[in-house]
Amino acid sequence: MIQETKIATFAAGCFWGVEDRFRQLPGVIDVISGYTGGQVDHPDYRQVCTGSTGHAEAVEVRFDPRRIDFETLTREFFSMHDPTTPNRQGPDVGTQYRSAIFTHDDNQREIAERARDETQASLNRPIVTEIVPASAFWPAEDYHQRYLEKRRAGVL
Repeated sequence: MIQETKIATFAAGCFWGVEDRFRQLPGVIDVISGYTGGQVDHPDYRQVCTGSTGHAEAVEVRFDPRRIDFETLTREFFSMHDPTTPNRQGPDVGTQYRSAIFTHDDNQREIAERARDETQASLNRPIVTEIVPASAFWPAEDYHQRYLEKRRAGVL
């Protein structure tokens, strides 16, 4: 039997922790750290760190929609970072660390907007998360993939 998969793309600061959090969710098949939302083809980490490419550090989440839905992923996204802080998460500062949901269809956009609005009702500051159509996603270098998992295992 062929497993149906869907894709969701999120940016919530440094991709290491975001990737790790999404990997823990039942129904998530794979998570890839990378770059999206900018104007440079095949960017690398050094380029993205300058803030000049327009890309955000992001994760591409491949999931089984029979086990977890996009709404659940979006609610997890809002709980794992501060969506009210523009271009910053913790010590990481710059447009490459912005909060964004890159939607793959109108249904994802509607769900993301609804989740944003519901989350906003519980916050004192305005949410700055961008909700924009997905564009090309460029996987990050191999050493960024499963970074925190490798550190816990003593590989790094």
